[in-house]
Amino acid sequence: MKAHALLSLGLAAGLVVAAGAARANDTIAELATGGLVFTKTADIEMRSEDLYVSMEEIRVAYRFFNTSAQDKTATVAFPMPDITLDYGGHMISVPHEGSENFLDFSTKADGKPVATEIEAKAFGNGVDQTALLRKLGVPLYPTYEYDGLTALPRAQWDELVKLGLGEIDEADQRLLPAWTLKTTHHFQQTFPAGREVVIEHRYKPSVGGMTGTGIGMTDPAEEPDFAQYLRDFCVDKGLLAAVDRAKAAAKSESAPFWTNHISYILKTGANWAAPIKDFRLVVDKGAAANLVSFCADGVKKISPTKFEVRKSDYTPTTDLNILILTPSPVH
Repeated sequence: MKAHALLSLGLAAGLVVAAGAARANDTIAELATGGLVFTKTADIEMRSEDLYVSMEEIRVAYRFFNTSAQDKTATVAFPMPDITLDYGGHMISVPHEGSENFLDFSTKADGKPVATEIEAKAFGNGVDQTALLRKLGVPLYPTYEYDGLTALPRAQWDELVKLGLGEIDEADQRLLPAWTLKTTHHFQQTFPAGREVVIEHRYKPSVGGMTGTGIGMTDPAEEPDFAQYLRDFCVDKGLLAAVDRAKAAAKSESAPFWTNHISYILKTGANWAAPIKDFRLVVDKGAAANLVSFCADGVKKISPTKFEVRKSDYTPTTDLNILILTPSPVH
């Protein structure tokens, strides 16, 4: 699918290059040594998934059905996006910097709020270093103002840099956090035999982006990586033409847009006993002036900003990547 349209100005004026993708989809998990292990289940069907994705909010409602003759209690897990702290030492584009619940995640089961537990780990160079950071008294979710690493003895700086946990800012003589945060919300849920259970999630996405865009400026024929980027979002000739028209109207050599990315993991929907019987996706680009592109078949425009996809007996094999171009406020 290549959905696009052109209208009003500047919805996402505050977005800059962001860390992490908005990850999602319920999956059965078991709490094994070393953390959560995601497993398939042969007894619980995902009868429907109703997913709404925008730059402001992600909402999803699932209907599950236990096909067995016995009640099943399992750990339902919801992985948050991996967040790698940037050079400035803060998590970009997260609603609640410094908080474990940094995407304002909440969930309900059969309409009742559920208190989830949070498993949080910090990785450097792909190795779990949570215990070391806790021993040092370092918060796993530092804010931009945090300077506790700098206060450590200089001899430890090199060790933390080697472990992928720190990065030295030579100009200010500071040691900045550089680890990757992996966070999972999980809770115990009973699926009664022969009965449906509705689980709902709501959270604010981490929106990646940049002030500007290579679309309409970078030649895909000369840049293989950029050509792949366009394929990842199914950018078509129609969207490219819309960008060119905007450049002409702005009398500018550069494309008058800012770039926003949202990614959503759909493939864990294949962990259930059968295909998703009824799948509905609504992508909301936020303003009629924005351009949007994502890969899907059978897309239907249902409002000036919303696009709908419906599938029956659906087994997701790829994840969802959404590109939204917002008109630049400087043009």
